[in-house]
Amino acid sequence: MAPKDKHTVILPTYNERRNLPIIIWLLNRTFTENDLDYEIIIVDDASPDGTLEVAQQLQKLYNPKHIILRPRPGKLGLGTAYVHGLKSATGNFVIIMDADFSHHPKFLPSMIATQKRTRCDIVTGTRYAGDGGVYGWDLKRKLVSRGANLVADTVLRPGVSDLTGSFRLYKKSVLEKVMGKTESKGYTFQMELMTRAVGMGYRIEECPISFVDRVYGESKLGGEEIVEYLKGVLSLWLKV
Repeated sequence: MAPKDKHTVILPTYNERRNLPIIIWLLNRTFTENDLDYEIIIVDDASPDGTLEVAQQLQKLYNPKHIILRPRPGKLGLGTAYVHGLKSATGNFVIIMDADFSHHPKFLPSMIATQKRTRCDIVTGTRYAGDGGVYGWDLKRKLVSRGANLVADTVLRPGVSDLTGSFRLYKKSVLEKVMGKTESKGYTFQMELMTRAVGMGYRIEECPISFVDRVYGESKLGGEEIVEYLKGVLSLWLKV
């Protein structure tokens, strides 16, 4: 009999003390109800709002076997948070997602089923195919997101409908190899991961998701991140 799959969720956090207890409860319920083995690695970047203290309480509540804390001394970038968390992952599949309810755990069973059915290397949640969608954004934010995907699709031609999304399921061995080639550290990290994966010949499947704007806290996307994104697209076009 083949060994049972184990899923590692890497959750980077910064000022998510109000969101974290609910997203952990939802993840625990989803994995438990579907009889899935799991662990959640919380990578907190010294949040000033006390996120780490909340995470420590959750670790006691849900068992250190399921909640693993890998804090860092400061805000060091989203990409490096995933790299840091991956070092402690023991699952053969790795899920990367946001901690602010933008990515609802209810879509995980469909993503996992898609991987099992197709035996693909990566399943990416998409807002822009099938019955996927975006809720809670104003027109400006929607235009920025659509525009970012259009620019990336035109320049890089990655073959996926939601290149800027960050709700994904990877085979751990694949993620390790792709991360080893990835140079971006910030908001272009997700885009480069997918572009590199396509270039390395890995098979990618899409799963429609509903993206909902964060419940608590403020979006960390600003003008500097948009400029970084555009620079990242150009840089990838030159390299890949």
